[in-house]
Amino acid sequence: MTQHQNETAASATVDDAGHDRAFGALLASLSDCFARSESRETFARMTRGMLMELEDVNCWSLAEAIGERGPHRLHHLLSRAVWDEQAVLKRTAAWAVDLLDDGDGILIADETGDAKSSTDAVAAARQYSGSVGGVDLCQVAVHLTFATSAGHCLIDRRLYFTKEWAGDDERRELTGVPDELCFASKPQLAAHMLRAAHQQGISASFFLGDEVYAGRELRTACRELGLGYVVGVRSNHQVTTPAAKLSVTQAAGRLPKRAWQRMQTGAGQKGIRDYDWAMIEVTADDTPDGHDRDAGTSVLLVRRHRYTRTVSYYRCFAPGPVTLARLVSLVCRRWRVEDDFQDAKETCHLDKGQVTCWNSWHRWSVITMVAYAFLAVTAALERAAQAGRNDPAEADLVPLSSHELLRLLRALILPPPRRDRPHLLWWSTWRRRHQHRARLCHRNWHTYADTTP
Repeated sequence: MTQHQNETAASATVDDAGHDRAFGALLASLSDCFARSESRETFARMTRGMLMELEDVNCWSLAEAIGERGPHRLHHLLSRAVWDEQAVLKRTAAWAVDLLDDGDGILIADETGDAKSSTDAVAAARQYSGSVGGVDLCQVAVHLTFATSAGHCLIDRRLYFTKEWAGDDERRELTGVPDELCFASKPQLAAHMLRAAHQQGISASFFLGDEVYAGRELRTACRELGLGYVVGVRSNHQVTTPAAKLSVTQAAGRLPKRAWQRMQTGAGQKGIRDYDWAMIEVTADDTPDGHDRDAGTSVLLVRRHRYTRTVSYYRCFAPGPVTLARLVSLVCRRWRVEDDFQDAKETCHLDKGQVTCWNSWHRWSVITMVAYAFLAVTAALERAAQAGRNDPAEADLVPLSSHELLRLLRALILPPPRRDRPHLLWWSTWRRRHQHRARLCHRNWHTYADTTP
């Protein structure tokens, strides 16, 4: 009986033919973004290759896995081929939003860093990134996630330049950074993506971010676009209450005991998470020009850990009335972008691009985001279908994750990496010859450098 139930549940969960058609349809919808059919075909093969099970991922290993005789086509696709990567990303975002949208979408911004070994890579500098564990040589990019109750995925990104890097004309020229681009802070990059999403017709009710994205300029941009926001703020952030202008720490300290409410914020491995929450009315300081200063609801949300008494603060605005429960649910949903970072890196190699130039970085990120959008959206649709079936055979199954779906796709849909003997020997010879030539070039350069006055 148990074996029969397992087979029934598996057959209901795995629609391999449907997934294959959906992936093909997504790639076909992007076809007119490419000037040549060769580039379009290479893009499709490389995108599928991103989902293959490989020990290491770069242009060499991808080219070998998808059956190329060298990495030259992939290098050409990333650097010199004529195709509109921004249009590819916009269409993929529209595809994902259309399938996930439940009428209550939210947009979440956050940054992630990828460690680098050289400053030759575009925008690589010593800077802070939580994903690399502090200050290190890395590239940092701000990403935007679209999330609903059905699922979530990354829909846009902007590469961040430090002020020093942005002002280095020599490095900008070497890496192909467009002349019109200048330094922009992370909140400004997030605002650019919010405006782009609005122009594209992506509808959302709230913007979420951590303390990095709590500046007045970005909050004003949210209100101009008709968005509410819930953003973390630091303990010294100043707010104006009906009584006085205070830091958020001082405002929380004046709360009476009856103002706190204990609410559940989800379940973890150790059980239900409970926090104490309070809401304080504050005066908005980010009203856009031409807008009613008294419109909407502006509050400070305070969260207190029930055991450690650690306090966190969130500045919130809603275009209309808003409940404490609604704001608490939004705070909990901010972590969707962190889930996207983790899954996109582990399954689609968002952080594995060994590229140095502007074009190459953006095109690698687009290819990985297309692969991840398909994976994340397909998993979300499978979960919705599973919930709708209400099948007793699926009652004791956890919802299908992106990782589990990828295992099934690799086994049932995706072509396996090419591993026949002639192909492996060809690549072994190619790598050794390339490495030999590279070694000679390095030696000749050092000899020239040592003998030239």
